[in-house]
Amino acid sequence: MKKTFGKKLTAGLLLLAAIAAVILAFWAGSSNSLSTEAKTTKIGFEDIGELATQEAYCTEVNVMEGSREIFGITIPFTQSKYIYSYDIIVKAGLDFSRIKWDSDDESKTITVTMPPVKVLGVPSIYTDTFKVYHEEESVFKKISLSDINISIGDMQQTATDDAVNNGLLEKAKDNAEKLLKALFVSRYDEYNVKFIYPDGEYEL
Repeated sequence: MKKTFGKKLTAGLLLLAAIAAVILAFWAGSSNSLSTEAKTTKIGFEDIGELATQEAYCTEVNVMEGSREIFGITIPFTQSKYIYSYDIIVKAGLDFSRIKWDSDDESKTITVTMPPVKVLGVPSIYTDTFKVYHEEESVFKKISLSDINISIGDMQQTATDDAVNNGLLEKAKDNAEKLLKALFVSRYDEYNVKFIYPDGEYEL
């Protein structure tokens, strides 16, 4: 009776060992697989009268981290943290359709009424510049797609703020005036060109 039990136990252990070996071999020989599928669900077109006259190139580094807590104390081994960067381009210019002008033949002056200079659209993220500096994720605290989307929006806003604070709008204004002045002078070479901004120079 004892021998039969011992044989069954040995056979069971050998079977478990064999299953474990197969699982380990499969795991060691496997690789991560990822598939993506993109589909356009809505498309629309509209006229754009915007004239971009300046770009700012920003490299934004972002840190995402989170953990599980209990009573305000971080639970060990539940921390997730990512440090990564993207290059972001912020464009500034003006609404070309709102530019008005008239000429005074007596004083030989062209007066150009300008709209405010502003940041145009959403800053562009160049995905091929993506760099990861640190990657650590706990199975107990996953970073969701919503978290990533929020962090990207924060990066775009930071890039915009930094670009504006470093003179993006002023440079866009100067370039807009240079472009328009060259356009008018090419036709009215004896005229002076004067720019006015009734609504303020910049739209923040």
